[in-house]
Amino acid sequence: MKRVMVSAASGIVGYGILRTLRQANIQCFLLGTSIYDDSVAPAFCDAFELAPPTSSESYLAWLLDILKKHRIDMLIPGMEADMFFWSRHAQEINGTSALPLLNTPELISLCHDKWKFFQYLKSAGVSCLIDSTLESDFNSLQKNFGTPFLLKPRTGYGSRGIVRVNDEREFDGHQEKIGETLMAQPIVGSDEQEYTVSSFCDGKGGIFASMAMRRKLSRDGFTDRAEVSDADVFFPAIHELCKILQPLGPTNFQFRLCPDGPKLLEINPRISSSTSIRAAFGFNESEMALRFFLDGEAPVQPVIRSGHAVRYTDEKIFYENSIHI
Repeated sequence: MKRVMVSAASGIVGYGILRTLRQANIQCFLLGTSIYDDSVAPAFCDAFELAPPTSSESYLAWLLDILKKHRIDMLIPGMEADMFFWSRHAQEINGTSALPLLNTPELISLCHDKWKFFQYLKSAGVSCLIDSTLESDFNSLQKNFGTPFLLKPRTGYGSRGIVRVNDEREFDGHQEKIGETLMAQPIVGSDEQEYTVSSFCDGKGGIFASMAMRRKLSRDGFTDRAEVSDADVFFPAIHELCKILQPLGPTNFQFRLCPDGPKLLEINPRISSSTSIRAAFGFNESEMALRFFLDGEAPVQPVIRSGHAVRYTDEKIFYENSIHI
């Protein structure tokens, strides 16, 4: 039996991973952790541990103790902060005999700052990039990008913190943050042509398996609606990126499809928020990760079912005797 810990299990990524592991054809003991003691997380796992914030001084000692206590084989991050922290402390984590599911340290570091990531890919001559700048003059940005254009956080994920600038008055309220925390980009494509493509990568520039979905985002920046799509149109761009970046394991590519081809919005070097939707259509990347990293079994391209998914609000009921439905 595989013993797996999933962090941030109270969030859509964390409990999505737990759900896909429960659906996998592998017997698993599932440990969920969260900083919230009243979350939905216990409904999706065999055991639950209340975690200190990842930024706290006590977090590393707590994490190492929990991994030993539950004899964890693999731990999977349910949020970016854990991914970055675990990457910095991979040696200590490995010392407990637990394996953190992490992409390469180089890619994780690059993805931490979208401006540095853009500069790196631009210097490599990547063709699917969206032009970006730290220019802070409205007239120059309007001339080069038109209006509206975007001010995008250099760190973070999804659509959180993105400002759509329609005029100079709106721009003035954010101008001083450009460079330090924000970067500017033109708007490319349309909301109706936004895609999420998840690939399981071999760390050598190759890809074992992929799945694409056209999506609509919620206000929180997560996939709200998704439709299974043909991934072929994205393969040239993904192969170009993989040749340069050599990602390892679950890697999420986000694109806008434009008349001249896909344009890269961002890369998440981890399992992303639509993982439970992908698993429902046949692409269970958490199961692939267990088999690949713990058993040495290379993933193969699964058969992907056609269809679409809609997310909605649901609830779990916890009775006083801990039985829930």
